[in-house]
Amino acid sequence: MTTSERPCMSFPKKERITSKKLVEQLFCGTNRSMVAFPIRMVYMPTKAIDVPVQVLTSVSKRHFKHAVKRNRVKRQIREAYRKTRNSFVESIANTDNHYAVAFIYLADDIKSSDVIDGCIDRLMKRLGEKIAHEREVEKGDVKANEGC
Repeated sequence: MTTSERPCMSFPKKERITSKKLVEQLFCGTNRSMVAFPIRMVYMPTKAIDVPVQVLTSVSKRHFKHAVKRNRVKRQIREAYRKTRNSFVESIANTDNHYAVAFIYLADDIKSSDVIDGCIDRLMKRLGEKIAHEREVEKGDVKANEGC
């Protein structure tokens, strides 16, 4: 496999949410979220960003008083996202929307990287499936009230 065929595994700054305006929009209360304990994912479709997905990580200062522990958890979340990002980006490549995603750590203690990897992977797969389903509904391939 040459370097041009290998998927990019970096996590550049342009893929991180740095805009205060975008953060406020993301947490305004009207956006959707999913939970796979110990992670809550809040997401919002947007056209305001250049890359397919921008990500924010958040760890509560209430649960982790020391910045060292908060930074470790954020590093674990970013690493887990970085590993699963490529499959998610491929699944939304056909859409016009781009997504702003926030990962919020809910637990009171530090979980292992394997647990966090599994949670991020499940959340990204569920989000990809939900986006694919919404795209099918928009196209009219699936009836909106199917299964009720």
